[in-house]
Amino acid sequence: MEVLRPQLIRIGGRVYRKNPIQEQTYQHEDEDDDCYQGLVECAEESCEGYEVVQTPQGFRCTLKAPSLLYKHIVGKRGDTRKKLEVETKTSISIPKPGQEGEIVITGQHRSGVISARTRIDVLLLTFRRKQPFTHFLAFFLNEAEVQERFLKFQEEVLEKCSMDHGVDSTIFQNPKKLHLTIGMLVLLSDQEIQQTCEMLQQCKEEFIDDISGGKPLEVEMAGIEYMNDDPGMVDVLYAKVHMKDGSNRLQELVDRVLERFQASGLIVKEWNSVKLHATVMNTLFRKDPNAEGRYNLYTTDSKYVFKERESFDGRNILKV
Repeated sequence: MEVLRPQLIRIGGRVYRKNPIQEQTYQHEDEDDDCYQGLVECAEESCEGYEVVQTPQGFRCTLKAPSLLYKHIVGKRGDTRKKLEVETKTSISIPKPGQEGEIVITGQHRSGVISARTRIDVLLLTFRRKQPFTHFLAFFLNEAEVQERFLKFQEEVLEKCSMDHGVDSTIFQNPKKLHLTIGMLVLLSDQEIQQTCEMLQQCKEEFIDDISGGKPLEVEMAGIEYMNDDPGMVDVLYAKVHMKDGSNRLQELVDRVLERFQASGLIVKEWNSVKLHATVMNTLFRKDPNAEGRYNLYTTDSKYVFKERESFDGRNILKV
């Protein structure tokens, strides 16, 4: 994390700054206390949009979260939940591990319930970002003609540029997996998968059909470009994609889909627009043929890792 570019977390239309903490090799459970301290400082004490119900005993608020994330609210030996309850003067009920259900926050003061809910949301978003990607939204570009032309491109590059630094067959995309990525997702429960399917159907009914005119959009892949500013040290090379009719309909469609998923919290907001591209070479493929987009910094067993990348010289490839 850079000091001048702190991580921002969006909740209910508001933006929160996550204070930097030292990251090193550790288990998530051991970091909960330190992470909680940093999050408390950046979470505001009130937030509009939460549904808080008044009861004879005070106030009550509920939220749903995947059971895999419960442990981050509970903390090691229950310390995180205890701190939340003491500092917000609330009681927090969390389903048992492995059981899906609602997290229930109760308290005598509405402001305390809202404060606890805000801090829990920040915790959930923080640890969701550290989970490995499970799904992605994309348009597949694996038509037979596209695959054939891609294989010819790969053959020509390896024939003419195989002696260039870092260029070998392992960094090429699998032709059957050529696609345009809209966004990466972390779906941690069957309910979230179902929510995603329902949201895609809503997008189709509300604006996709109107934008596409109910017909397939014809796109063209032409030209290649690299992600960074040095063609001699490239990590990602991609094919540029545009509509055959010269319109902006595809860009409008994917941007609106991205916006809808960002608003739901299923995709973390990092960009306001989708960069339309089809990855053809990626140095992450050297060690992980299934790598998608930016790599995760945490393994499935919650250990922090750093994946070194060996860049390749793309100057001659750009001339192919």
